[in-house]
Amino acid sequence: MNAALKEKLKTLPRTPGVYFHKSKDDEIIYIGKAAILKNRVRQYFQSKADMDVKTRALVAEINDTDWIETESEMDALFLESEMVKRYMPRYNILLRDDKSQTFVRIDMKSEWPTVTFTRNPADDGATYIGPFYSGFAVKKALRYLRKIFPYYIKPPKRERMNLEEQIGLAPSADMTSQEYKKSLRKLIRYIEGGRMKIAKEIERDMKRAARSQEFETAAQLRNKLSYMHELQQRIMFGDREFLDISKDRALTQLARLLGLQSPPARIEGYDISHMSGTNVVASMVVFTNGASDRVQYRKFKMHVQRNDDTANMRETIRRRFSAKNVKAWGVPDLLLIDGGKGQLNAVLCELEVLGVNVPAIGVAKRDEEIVIAKGRSPIDESYIEKMVAKPTPGAVVIDSSGYYFVNLHVGRQNAGSHSKNLRGGDAPSPYEDTIKLFQRIRDEAHRFAVSYHTTLKRANATKSVLSTITGVGPATQKKLVRAFGSVRGVQTASEEQLRTVVNPVLAARIRATFMDNGSKL
Repeated sequence: MNAALKEKLKTLPRTPGVYFHKSKDDEIIYIGKAAILKNRVRQYFQSKADMDVKTRALVAEINDTDWIETESEMDALFLESEMVKRYMPRYNILLRDDKSQTFVRIDMKSEWPTVTFTRNPADDGATYIGPFYSGFAVKKALRYLRKIFPYYIKPPKRERMNLEEQIGLAPSADMTSQEYKKSLRKLIRYIEGGRMKIAKEIERDMKRAARSQEFETAAQLRNKLSYMHELQQRIMFGDREFLDISKDRALTQLARLLGLQSPPARIEGYDISHMSGTNVVASMVVFTNGASDRVQYRKFKMHVQRNDDTANMRETIRRRFSAKNVKAWGVPDLLLIDGGKGQLNAVLCELEVLGVNVPAIGVAKRDEEIVIAKGRSPIDESYIEKMVAKPTPGAVVIDSSGYYFVNLHVGRQNAGSHSKNLRGGDAPSPYEDTIKLFQRIRDEAHRFAVSYHTTLKRANATKSVLSTITGVGPATQKKLVRAFGSVRGVQTASEEQLRTVVNPVLAARIRATFMDNGSKL
């Protein structure tokens, strides 16, 4: 430990928070949470006898440590999750025994949603919150929060009371589905950092109930408020109230690189996924203040199925910047397109037609170069021109069609398509934080697009041929399959047999459809 760090550690507070270990190059190499910062951080620099090899390697690299204080351990837990997602420190990946992350899943589209945990989020319409890198901690936190926001962990049987309802962990029998969902939305807001506003709302409702002489309701709200205050003395998560993007290295580097007036608070990433022009979809992922904001993600199913990524990208941008969606979602500070100059050109052409003035750049897969169309986007290119004037070999290439190809990791190569790692080269790039941000957005856009494409492909693969026949809806399909055992049984049934299940007109239509398709009687 160097002398400067030794002196700095003497100022560690005895409060919960998140700490950042940094290397000599000022790279954040590890992020952790602590119930008491003073105790936890100093443990790294005490006896190494109980440390494993990986932890010793981490400690050997620590040159500086910073920290952010939080009000409780629960706030520290959530903040740690956001910070790890933002910076992707290499030792957080190396030291984690369980390589999968935990997501909180709430199926808000159900009549009585359940709150569960998963390691594999799917495009099933449910709300996913995360990822969290400490499954034990987030499950413990949700158990505490359940006393404030009662929820189901499995589909309920509302016709009878159970023990969880009696002890206040599940919604009461007189609670409606709409009231239950309103409570769950507050739970989601709490996890995502809205704790203070929710506490004020509960206090306001409590006072209103007391003025209306609804003393039982006021007492219930008072108990919730008291328990919420008690929670702050227990455990904590990261909370977006503490994020300050003006101090975020990745965003400030990006603003300087592109000549933006301020760090981009909302970045949208786009990707296309299909298989030979079928089940064509596009993804829009949103990063707010440098961290993924899954609530804002959107997906698009193309109106025209085609094997043309540039045309698909133009349709996506056209729909994204329709008047309706601009009003609902606002305008981003930066667009990041997964692809080279072909996809970027399609986006810029569509933006010009729509009259939308938003900076847009591409990230080429092969070498992870940033692609910028010279003079076609509201980007101040003076910084890039300086890189051209004082060139580092291979840093910036300008092709004949007027595109900058900016390599922020000269001497290092991509380990593969959509890889999070770069190989080769001894020294880290001065743009390491920006590179990781680009990789995170690009990989997340790719994952979200592929996931939606796979969902559609599976749905179409299992679609019954009966659904293509006019007049045969889901209910009729069930009746036919129940009567004949399978779709194959319906195909081989005679018209007379079909009439025992459906009307004569529909029976004739079904028989004719299978005859036209070459089915044998």
